[in-house]
Amino acid sequence: MRETAPVRGHLPDENPGFVGRRTELERISAALAEHRLVTVTGVGGVGKTRLALRAAHLAADAYPDGAWWTDLGQLDGDRLLVALVADSVDLADHTPGMATTGLCHRLADDRLLLVLDSCEHLAEPCARLVTELLAAAPGLAVLATSRRPLGVPGERVVALDPLPPAGRDALELLRRAAGEDFPAAGPAGEICVRMEGIPLALELAAAQIRLQGAEAVRDQLGTRLDRPPGARFDLLAHTERVWPSRHQTLRAAIGWSHELSTPLERLLWARLSVFRGPFDLASATAVCAGGPLNRATLPGALDGLVRSSVVRPPDTAGRHRMLDTIREYGATWLDRTGETAAVADRHAAHFRGLARRAETEWHGARQLRWYRTVDAHHTDLRTALDRLLRTDPDAALDLVGSVAFAWSCRGRLREARDGLEQALLLSEARGRTRARALWALGVTLVLQGESGPAQEISERCAREARHTEHAEHASYGKTEGPGDLTLDAAALAGLLALTTGRPMAAYVVVGHVLDAAPGGPADSAARLRCHLVRVFALTGLGRLAEARERALRLRALCEELDEHWTRTALEYQLALTGLLEGDPAAASGHARAMLEGTRSLGASLGVALGLDVLATALAAAGDGERAADVSGTGEAYWRSTGQPRRGLIGLRALREKYADTARATIGEPAYEEIFARALTGPPQDGLDRALRGRRQD
Repeated sequence: MRETAPVRGHLPDENPGFVGRRTELERISAALAEHRLVTVTGVGGVGKTRLALRAAHLAADAYPDGAWWTDLGQLDGDRLLVALVADSVDLADHTPGMATTGLCHRLADDRLLLVLDSCEHLAEPCARLVTELLAAAPGLAVLATSRRPLGVPGERVVALDPLPPAGRDALELLRRAAGEDFPAAGPAGEICVRMEGIPLALELAAAQIRLQGAEAVRDQLGTRLDRPPGARFDLLAHTERVWPSRHQTLRAAIGWSHELSTPLERLLWARLSVFRGPFDLASATAVCAGGPLNRATLPGALDGLVRSSVVRPPDTAGRHRMLDTIREYGATWLDRTGETAAVADRHAAHFRGLARRAETEWHGARQLRWYRTVDAHHTDLRTALDRLLRTDPDAALDLVGSVAFAWSCRGRLREARDGLEQALLLSEARGRTRARALWALGVTLVLQGESGPAQEISERCAREARHTEHAEHASYGKTEGPGDLTLDAAALAGLLALTTGRPMAAYVVVGHVLDAAPGGPADSAARLRCHLVRVFALTGLGRLAEARERALRLRALCEELDEHWTRTALEYQLALTGLLEGDPAAASGHARAMLEGTRSLGASLGVALGLDVLATALAAAGDGERAADVSGTGEAYWRSTGQPRRGLIGLRALREKYADTARATIGEPAYEEIFARALTGPPQDGLDRALRGRRQD
């Protein structure tokens, strides 16, 4: 779940420059009161997104389960549409069924507002999805933005026009964007009229006002806009979709900004259009440098585009964005230069390299940093993967094999599985790349609960690992024992055995490989994973003292390495051990430590598992009220994963036993009231309450 969300739901922060639109906001509010699907339509740059965001913030309190935002502009096809919408409503769906089914189940009993921004390029698949969701979830309302209606029965369309050109709102927007208090009469008023009150056009004009002054901008616009429409801005691609004939002024405004840009800024503008998500200077340089645009000149060109409002200023993490309308314009010019394929290939190569670097850094002090880097660049990693699946399947297999485990940890199991299965089918690569991808797919299938397919993939992974390492040893004349590929294959087999109730099989398979492999647990991520599986196997076998001793040693090692993922899993194991040994206080401490770790990793499944352990420990300690509160929060997180509660068999029995104890302690009505309040409240607030207990113990 998102740590920054103050209430249930997630909406981006509002644009502080929002101006006017009182009538339109009232129309949307009235439409949402009577219709379950409201679509705001209008041309590019007219302000659909900012209006929908403002309307969603105003309406959010009317929806007990919150308002949730989905930016569809980052998709260039509908293959991941359902996955993106699911992710936007915090559905970390681990079930193997149809993605739409899981999303419908997630929303079925909720009363929430789902905002789908920028639907125009996916209008038909969006219409199909919205139709299914509205049928499955009676309490759902959808607010969409699109350049054309979705065409769904019952849809209410709110057509958005530009601001009145001679009105106060257009002038106020220009004032705020330019940072000057212009009088109503004079150059600023004339600019508003010439820009026809189109918000994006006014922002572009304001950027030039900051650079040249209002009078110079008015004069330039007069010269430009007085030309015949065909001579203002010749755009060949998507003319009617992006630039309807009734709003050629926006064409002229963007074309004018393009003319005022330096040659290097124009070249960078075109090349930046390959990014579908936020980008930083390092990524822009890696993808866009070439020819006169080099490491020395690119930062200045980027600053120029920021000054002219073509590129948004960097956020606190140093990442920039381009509005879809401006990005589409840049893509057209990139196509004209004949560089589209070359820049797309550089983009794919850059993010393939980022993925490989993230995998390399997984074991050690930079794990969390690179995990978050992969998350921040998720959109462009997917874009790169789609490109490579078409142009270089072997490279696609390498990319997705590098990031799929991180995606699975983040709850993006469908995307991980989809990418891995496609790449494995299309690629003929063998060896390390294939073995690693098979391992990642096996882990994904285990987390989805698909033990049959996971068993097949586990066996294929083991064969590929043995074959690869045997060939590598033979080529170098070595006789060393199992390497990391075989270790990971064993860890996968052990994980599968654990989740199917066979701890002895798990213990034997990882023990056999570890005994034959030289080195210690700190030598690689694969070795550490094998040792982790062995600890869980010992717990399942009832060898609790030995399991605890090994877990504490591994945790200390992880702390030295600053390794987060394994350390978090070990805290879960230690919490289980505490419960099984009758020490609920120790179990509570370890459960909260696990929750801290899973929250930093954004792992909803891990949070759900940790809350179950904590609730059981609190009940075992006789704290029925807090146990009910934590258990209700846990149920909310389980629902966000799209699957019923699960965990190790021993924990389930303990949870049921002590839940009954807690009910008896405080009474059934009180327990149910507290549980229901936590279940229906903001899950993040419930998690915060659970974690606060750690500092009080």
